[in-house]
Order: sequence, then structure tokens, then C-alpha cells
Amino acid sequence: MLRGYVLHARPYRESSMLLNLLVDGLGRVDAVARVGSGKRSIKSIVQPFQPLLFQLSGRSDLRTLTQIESASPAVPLSGDALYAAMYLNELLVRVLGNHQSGEALFFSYHQSLLALAKGFEQTTLRYFELRLLSELGCMPSLVKDADGADIQADGCYRFIPEQGFIPFISDAKRQEALPGSTLLALAENRLQQEDWQAAKVLTRQLLRPLLGDKPLLSRQLFARRGGNSPRAPQPSSRGEK
Repeated sequence: MLRGYVLHARPYRESSMLLNLLVDGLGRVDAVARVGSGKRSIKSIVQPFQPLLFQLSGRSDLRTLTQIESASPAVPLSGDALYAAMYLNELLVRVLGNHQSGEALFFSYHQSLLALAKGFEQTTLRYFELRLLSELGCMPSLVKDADGADIQADGCYRFIPEQGFIPFISDAKRQEALPGSTLLALAENRLQQEDWQAAKVLTRQLLRPLLGDKPLLSRQLFARRGGNSPRAPQPSSRGEK
């Protein structure tokens, strides 16, 4: 059986649902599933963040789900972590075409959900965004500038689409300025709290051409809740950071 997650589900015709799935080895797959009734209803398990096992039939752009069961308990998400996970789902649905896949995306998504369940929100989102961009072939080098020179940790850069990073000689606090130290931290998977804002500016710039002008609903929901963006985790009594 195939492993996967439901990214989005909506009613389809009288007794079916249209599912956007993230499937291990296949990427995003759109499928139709019969809902059923009573004990045979699949509504209780066709939920976001629920690891699933299922079978698909057909070879068209719209597959048919023929069997489904829970693979393990749903990833426990609440508060800001839940909104962050909703963002990941919406991001995948928006930028990943049907049957478009990066081999590492399923594993990266699964690990991101587990990290969010522990509260690692800012760094988890940034690394997943970079993984997605890399798998789609939209990720510029983070260690070389547009001219092929090494990114300098004490330098400041501006991103130019289809070119890369160019040295930026100005006030490093300006929004479009990206510290070289942040670019190198992203490249080496050692993002620190002081890098979070610049890293978010960068990933939004890189994702903008893929997302277009339509706003992300998950961002709007978070703003209405009273937040500006998924926030950093706070230490807990168990010593988590």
C-alpha cells in the first residue's frame, strides 16, 4: 500500500470527496474517494496530518482511492503549530502540480509535522520552504553570489530573480537587505534566532513567482488570530527549545 497524507479535501458530487494527496514516491496526487456511510464512512480518517495507507487505481490525472486506513495516530498539532502546518499544506497544493514530485518532499513534510508538534516552528517552516524550492529547481545558490564569488558572512546582499544574490551596500536593517551570515546559515542548516526575519524575507521572495498574487488563506487566518507569522518556540518545562 502507498503511504501519504491528505493535503486538502472537499465534497465531490453526491457521495464522494476530491482529495489532494501527498504520496510517498508519487508526489501530489489528486484522487476521488467514496465517502460511504455509518461504520464504512472514511470521513474520520480523511483528515489533514493523519498518516495514511491507501491504494489508488486508474492512470488519469484524477485517480480513484480504492482502500484507505490509518497508518498511525494523527500528528498532534495545536495553536501556532497547527496554523503553521496548515500553511505547509496550502503551500504544497498551490505550488506542486498534480503528479509533480521531489523524491525528498514526503519525508521532509513528515519530519516537518513532527517538528511542529514539538514547537519548532520558525526554523521548520524555513527549511521546508527551501527543500520545496530546491526540489522544484527554483533554489539559487546560498554560498555564491550572481558573479560566482563566495558569499561573505559579513556582507549584505539583495536577491535578483533569475540572477541570484548581488552585493548590497546600504543599511543592513532595510527590509530587502539579506545578511551574508543568514544565507550561509541557511546553506549549512544552522539557522539561529537572529536569522529568522531575514530568512523569512528571502523565502517569500523566492516563493512569490510560484504563488502569484492570490494571498494564502493560512496566512490570513493566522493574522486574524492575532499573529504576524508563525512564531518562535518558547522553552518548556521539559527543556524543549
